[in-house]
Amino acid sequence: MHVVIFEGSHWTRLAPLSLSRPVFMLMSGAGTLLDKQLRFLKPTRLTLWVRQEMVDYCRRFVLPTIKVPVTINTPLDDEPALLISGRTLHFSNYVYPKEPTVVLDEGDIVRCAFVRMPGLSIEDAMNRSSRWQEVLKLPPKTPQSRLVDYPWDLLSWNEESLLEDSVSMPIACAIHAPGPWHLIDSQNVMLAPDVKLSPGVVLDGSSGPIIIGAGARIGANSVIQGPVYIGDHTNVLPLSFIRPGCSIGPHCRIGGEISNSIILGNSNKSHEGFVGDSYIGEWVNLGAGTSTSNLKNTYDAVQIKIAGKNYNTGRKFVGSLIGDHSKTAIGTRLMTGSYIGCATQIARSAIPPQFVPSFTWMSDKGTSPYRMDKVEQVARAVYLRRNHPWEAEDVEFLKQMQSLAAMVESG
Repeated sequence: MHVVIFEGSHWTRLAPLSLSRPVFMLMSGAGTLLDKQLRFLKPTRLTLWVRQEMVDYCRRFVLPTIKVPVTINTPLDDEPALLISGRTLHFSNYVYPKEPTVVLDEGDIVRCAFVRMPGLSIEDAMNRSSRWQEVLKLPPKTPQSRLVDYPWDLLSWNEESLLEDSVSMPIACAIHAPGPWHLIDSQNVMLAPDVKLSPGVVLDGSSGPIIIGAGARIGANSVIQGPVYIGDHTNVLPLSFIRPGCSIGPHCRIGGEISNSIILGNSNKSHEGFVGDSYIGEWVNLGAGTSTSNLKNTYDAVQIKIAGKNYNTGRKFVGSLIGDHSKTAIGTRLMTGSYIGCATQIARSAIPPQFVPSFTWMSDKGTSPYRMDKVEQVARAVYLRRNHPWEAEDVEFLKQMQSLAAMVESG
């Protein structure tokens, strides 16, 4: 079956994380939304419809991982195709319809559609053209997936996603040899063969699975309570406390206390401090003592302010949304429901505002734009520290990220 995974015009709802990746590359559970889409849709042929700024990203980082024929931004041909939003989160195998149908959200947002419409294109989806309006008129169908509207939806569903991944995704595990560590409900503890556990580690699988990837290290006297995923080559430092609902990407350094949060790859939270109910991008560094408030003193539902507009999350617990390449100084305190854009530097003693736009330099001396030459200089240094190659495409991508941020965060 030909499957077309499209971003659509509402990718902005997932900022700041969607400023630097297609929406289907957001993490949920032990993988990405795309991982689940491919697992449950089982396409024989794939097309990705993405913003022009994400075409090179897909060529570099997505296409090499896909095992079926795949193209980017090509229009439909004569073959029937399933159009499905990149914001869909799947928990079961998809049952394909036999006739053209559509699943709508909010009345006019296409969640998925089974069509035969030669020539339909990414421009139709993004611009909601007259041809796209014809899709809305197809016979309606019951949804078979969830639709992620905002980043906090992924936090709400992450424990469930981790449970599903532990059952459905192929995981290379090894029986860990007895040692000076303690495994509770060890049948729920899934360790890659080369995971290193230090003395005093407690892995508690009594409330859900713990999945730890290849080359990861768990420091002495750390406690991990499932469901939790820890990616390949991530280093959990001694005395860390990782509570249920956490997904941590590869090549991270993790310390202190983390609860119900998603942290993408190559990010550091190496020191004491609490991160709760937060979604944190790649190449982020949280200075020692950085903490996120995730609950209002009034116990009301948390609101997040983005470019002058308030969004009611409907959740009592929401910490911070932090975009790629952002950094905080020691002792930074982030308010409940904070939005910290991409490539920001927060180095001030006072509590930062709830909304900090991308490419902002904030210190006790004041707030100013973060110059692109300095952003590039710091990013190069961070890549070098991780033995990660820096390429000309990375510079261009930072500029595109800045342009997208200006559009989304200006209101």
